[in-house]
Amino acid sequence: MPFIKIYIHLVFSTLDRKPLLHSSDVRIKLWKHIKQNGTEKGIFIDMINGYSDHCHCLISLGSHQNIEKIVQLIKGESSHWLNQNQLTKEKFAWQDEYFAVSVSESMIENVRNYIKNQEKHHQKKTFVEEYQEFIEKYNFEKLKAKE
Repeated sequence: MPFIKIYIHLVFSTLDRKPLLHSSDVRIKLWKHIKQNGTEKGIFIDMINGYSDHCHCLISLGSHQNIEKIVQLIKGESSHWLNQNQLTKEKFAWQDEYFAVSVSESMIENVRNYIKNQEKHHQKKTFVEEYQEFIEKYNFEKLKAKE
């Protein structure tokens, strides 16, 4: 049995960043559902939270998992579940793109706290501002320029 500990901070937004997850009640139901569904599919979601237009997950990859498949399972199933249960006023979808960055063992607690405090964090900063910070902090602009 392999021993693997690979943590990923995953961030994805609603289609066109529409604030469809407007109420904390909807978000709580969604985060709980995503975590439960992840457990059923063998996806370890350490922490999940977000705001009206996006979601943050701290996940740990297993030996047979890859980021693309995990993201597909989380986003696809959760948008289907939201629509099936009519928890948003209009048809719900996640945007195709997402951020996924590795998290070192020494930073796990910081990332957990960051994810846990999304409501408070977004009283001061919009997701667009947060998005731009991620692009700059992790040099995603340089990666896009190479493509």
